[in-house]
Amino acid sequence: MTNTRNLPSMLGAAASRAAQAVAEALAAQAEREAGKETAAIAGVPSDAADSGRAMPRAAIQSRGATAAAAVAATSATRPVTRPAAGAMVGLLSRDSGETLIDQIVRSVAARIDERLLRGGARMPSIRSFAATHGVSPFTVVASYDKLVAAGYLESRRGAGFFVRERVPMALNAAESAFSATAASDPASKPIDVVWLVRNMFRQMPHQHMPGTGVLPADWLDGAAIANALRAVSRQNASLLLNYGVPQGFLPLRQQLQHKLSELEIAAAPEQIVTTAGVTQALDLVAREFTRPGDTIFVDDPAWFLMFGSFAALGAKVIGIPRLGDGPDVARLAELAAIHRPKLFIINSVLHNPSSTSLSAAKAFQVLKLAEEHDFILVEDDIYCDLHPGSAVQPATRLAALDQLQRVIYLGGFSKTMAANLRVGFIATSIERAERLADRKMLSTLTTSDIGERVVYKVLSEGSYRKHADRVRARLDSVRAKTLRQMERVGLKVVHAAPAGMFVWADAGCDTNALAERAMAEHLLLAPGSLFSPTQLPSTFMRLNVAAMQEPAVWRFLEKINIK
Repeated sequence: MTNTRNLPSMLGAAASRAAQAVAEALAAQAEREAGKETAAIAGVPSDAADSGRAMPRAAIQSRGATAAAAVAATSATRPVTRPAAGAMVGLLSRDSGETLIDQIVRSVAARIDERLLRGGARMPSIRSFAATHGVSPFTVVASYDKLVAAGYLESRRGAGFFVRERVPMALNAAESAFSATAASDPASKPIDVVWLVRNMFRQMPHQHMPGTGVLPADWLDGAAIANALRAVSRQNASLLLNYGVPQGFLPLRQQLQHKLSELEIAAAPEQIVTTAGVTQALDLVAREFTRPGDTIFVDDPAWFLMFGSFAALGAKVIGIPRLGDGPDVARLAELAAIHRPKLFIINSVLHNPSSTSLSAAKAFQVLKLAEEHDFILVEDDIYCDLHPGSAVQPATRLAALDQLQRVIYLGGFSKTMAANLRVGFIATSIERAERLADRKMLSTLTTSDIGERVVYKVLSEGSYRKHADRVRARLDSVRAKTLRQMERVGLKVVHAAPAGMFVWADAGCDTNALAERAMAEHLLLAPGSLFSPTQLPSTFMRLNVAAMQEPAVWRFLEKINIK
């Protein structure tokens, strides 16, 4: 299409407008022709009543390609519009660095993998899909062709495209037998930690995932991350091409020293080791300080992913009941005397999944029991920057009382900055920090120096503090309303914390069954059984107040008649 803005000025304003009108008419005609020909290529009958003669396939392809190229040239200047109701994929972006075709293929494949699109289901026609998602028919044809090549779709001449019945490839006879059982009885596949984690990473709208563990992307400061990435990219290229150091980017560790001092935790850079998020931090600590057969205590309920990770190391994982102000210290003392644990993993501040925090009295009692029974306390403070301060919610950090003698402190930025950066850290004694840095080097050599430079840039620029303030204020603005709506639909909250993103709610029924029903309606819930190392059925579930603003979530909760 001719770009009229580049026409010589001698044409004059009137001539330019005329040329623009002609160009737009040609583009519209090309788009209509592309729709006819791509439909013919796909085997879908054309709605052009004036074409009663057969056209050679080579001519169709040539003409369709020409029309599609014209459409593509026209649509490249147009933003992708918001999908209409019934859209097959989420919003498409021309600025993501991923082609529209690849975005469509990834989204549709994910829906088929998660069985939101069943085998035999008919896909929207090429023209319908294109109109709904604001793309050209050529883009849809290319996307469908890639999905056919990948085994997700099949083309039936004259009928359109259909989801192909997919048979999973079994590794052995035992797996084949299990797959056959699961296929005949879908309910036989249990809801477990892997189920929840897999579904948390699905390409679902965040507002349909009240069980998720992260904030919506539009709550985070993407501009700050982008600016930091650009600044890092302008640095000396040789600094970006080499490994970092096992202990982590030194300027970041120096910045973390200042951050920890604000929490009254004294830690020199030599006492800090960077990690690929708190997940790797927990794994490094468990590998370094436990051996197969050792016992690890965790909160019950607690963050579910570490249960399987510790069990895979051969550790025995035992839950300590969590109360509104911290662990049940009587039960902790009783179980510590029996099992002699090596570690106790604890959320002191904004506990996941209840958002409760540790009181000063409980903190002193826990430290005393750790000394008496000689176990290490691992304080997971990943939600640190979401806490509003003791004036709003009393909270005591074990590391501030102990000054990293018996406490190993973990932190990170995945919840408030960007999960994709995967930057966390460990603060501990110098001797333990050296051991953990060696352990990290043996497992992953170093963590991403580029990611650590980006986090350092964001922290050192000073805007991160204001961003954290905005996130807390936004959580506050939705929390009270969400709690009132929960009460209205019958959900009970024993400890309604005044801060944090999570609510631990009692539905009065088996939340595993509830999660299955929700998934059938494309809603993700996080059942309480997954948050206990026992994995026993539970009436509780974790809800994210930032993801509870979608009317469909409340309609579902009202419909199920929670008692």
